[in-house]
Amino acid sequence: MRTAARTGLVAAATALVGAVAAVPAGARTAAPVPLRAAASADAPASWTAAPAAGRPYAYLEGPAGSVLQDTLSLTNPGARPLTVRLSGQGAPVSFAARTVTVPARTRADVPFAVTVTADTPPGEHRGTVRAAAAGREARVDLRLRVSGPRLAALTVEDVHVDTTTGALRYTLVNRGTTVLAPHLAVRAEGVLGTVLDRPGRPLPLTLRPGQRATRTEVWPDPPALDSVTVRLTATAEGAAPATARAEASFASGPALAGAAGLLLLAAGGGGYAVRRRGRSRTQRAPAGVRT
Repeated sequence: MRTAARTGLVAAATALVGAVAAVPAGARTAAPVPLRAAASADAPASWTAAPAAGRPYAYLEGPAGSVLQDTLSLTNPGARPLTVRLSGQGAPVSFAARTVTVPARTRADVPFAVTVTADTPPGEHRGTVRAAAAGREARVDLRLRVSGPRLAALTVEDVHVDTTTGALRYTLVNRGTTVLAPHLAVRAEGVLGTVLDRPGRPLPLTLRPGQRATRTEVWPDPPALDSVTVRLTATAEGAAPATARAEASFASGPALAGAAGLLLLAAGGGGYAVRRRGRSRTQRAPAGVRT
């Protein structure tokens, strides 16, 4: 009887060591989880995925440019090993192992890390850690707080006017630490007054900190002959207005030909008037001579 008991204990210990060895090196196996009821081999008990230490969600905090770490607990109360596939959504999540095999009646703690890029703005951010196994998926809420001052700053740079088409090319740059949704106003002054006045309107883009965006504004009816100063003003919530300007001279072929014709006509008319005045003086001179 004692020999049989010892043999049974050795067999149980050997099975437990083999189950622990089946978990990847990146996962830490906790104590076996007791079952309330024996699970059927054909219908495994439901597995769970949750933040370690029984928290309702994973919470990470740190500055931009840092790597933050946490742990995901995978619990397999079933009678067979469970293979779980891990992924992240909405945040740059990396795992010690993307696929983890959790032994029967065991909990595996899998470390994961979130890389906070240098251009991540301060404030609250959300993401999701996803675990998929046995035909279903579990999601764990990930909350990230990036520390640092909030600064909104926007500039307009590299303004260029295409004098052939009138297109206005410019670059917006987010110089701050927050995400910006810019608005743009355009105004152009010519020799005789305002030739373009386009009030501020939202642009179909958002700029992350440090991001640049080069855009083109269409000017469908630019002047044919004029010297203009174009001024672009960009605004965003919390940021001071940013203004940039560019000079341009418009001179199309037809406009130049028309202007030359007018000058020639004016010059011809002036010459005719001078000649006519000269003839009038010549004709009046004999009438004043006495014999």
